[in-house]
Amino acid sequence: QVQVVESGGGSVRQRGSLRLTCVTSGTQVRIADVSWHRQGPGKQRELVASITRFGSTNYADSVRGRFTISRDDAKNTVYLQMTNLKPEDTAVYYCNAETQRVVLSTGRIEERDYWGQGTQVTVSP
Repeated sequence: QVQVVESGGGSVRQRGSLRLTCVTSGTQVRIADVSWHRQGPGKQRELVASITRFGSTNYADSVRGRFTISRDDAKNTVYLQMTNLKPEDTAVYYCNAETQRVVLSTGRIEERDYWGQGTQVTVSP
């Protein structure tokens, strides 16, 4: 019912910039909180940045001041603007979207989250 697609990854030199895009599509659902995660080679997946349905943002200490997360609800799109990239930023970046819908039979709100397939970011010295 919900599809999450990331794009914008690529190869860049250190101190360079990239902008990642996360497009979420679905029917009869509301996109709530959205977050970006990354997993470097031999590393665990970690939270990079998140943005709530109200526009509040949070960042990992390692990217704060360099990355900016934003959303355009009219386009069901979330962006991750990455500047002053470092080799340590090399990873596969994943988008996670939390969705909400009303279950008519009960009137309850159902929350589910969906992951994209990821986009590769490679930063060279």
